[in-house]
Amino acid sequence: MHRVRLGRSTPAVTRLSFGAAGIGNLFTPVTDEAAARAVDAAWAAGIRSFDTAPHYGLGLSERRLGAALRGRPRAEYTVATKVGRLLEPLPDPAGDDLANGFAVPATHRRVWDFTPDGVRRSLEASLERLGLDRVDIVHLHDPDDHFAEAIGQAYPALERLRAEGVVGAIGVGMNQARMLTRFVRDTDVDAVLLAGRYTLLDQGAMAELLPEAARRGVRVIVGGVFNSGVLADPKPGATFDYAAAPPELLQRALRMQAVCEQYGVPLRAAAVRFALAPKAVASALIGARSAEEITDAARLLDLDIPDALWQRLVATGLLPDHLPLPKGSRPPCV
Repeated sequence: MHRVRLGRSTPAVTRLSFGAAGIGNLFTPVTDEAAARAVDAAWAAGIRSFDTAPHYGLGLSERRLGAALRGRPRAEYTVATKVGRLLEPLPDPAGDDLANGFAVPATHRRVWDFTPDGVRRSLEASLERLGLDRVDIVHLHDPDDHFAEAIGQAYPALERLRAEGVVGAIGVGMNQARMLTRFVRDTDVDAVLLAGRYTLLDQGAMAELLPEAARRGVRVIVGGVFNSGVLADPKPGATFDYAAAPPELLQRALRMQAVCEQYGVPLRAAAVRFALAPKAVASALIGARSAEEITDAARLLDLDIPDALWQRLVATGLLPDHLPLPKGSRPPCV
């Protein structure tokens, strides 16, 4: 699978990246064996970029990902993790962590910390859980309510780690485009991770973030290309951004699916390919909890999608006419 370098940094990512929140028991328990098989399937499909975070399953995602990658040639893959939340052990753990979205025992609590010391402590703990001596990419994780601390304290700490060679690339991961645009304009990040804001149903990132990133040579990794479910399987009860999809968005997704079916293309394939079209986008981050899910995503990337499908979506008003559309049957090697 083709790799794309992140800005001026050394790390490169494959056009599909493996999102490891699912193997951290996001919403539903996953066995150790199923998690290992998912990573094995990603590797077999040519995926060499893996994204995790302490937040995902209170460290379970990092532990499982590290175990599944152990023994593979370290120079052949990139691992991204995140800082901003420290995990502190609870003296009397009880219950589960489902209130935060993860089906794991509530053994720790998350503490926001964007101080330089917090950044280093978080990274050291992540390396221990991963069983690695380095990670390739470190993102500031969800600094929505902590912008001043993140840009004034945590970001300079990441810059120093990059200068010291401790990490290869630095970035920010968020579910919104507006604040990511500020980081792109005001810092020297190599990449940003944007979840859910450049999809077939939501192109908010095209207003500022994607053009600004392209101008400044900052790469964008797009996550949430299915908007948490409605673009994977639009049906009553489907979710959009982890809540019930509004009726108008569900109907729009169903109309898109009908157009895709006219050309023999799954809506899922169109969702992945569409997100990869902008110049600044380096990779689509696909969350998976099973071998079947990630194998399906890799298959979708290689499907032939005729240009006429995109033209039809525009002609029917389902996509604006000013957006970059995929060209050719397969995604370009950029």
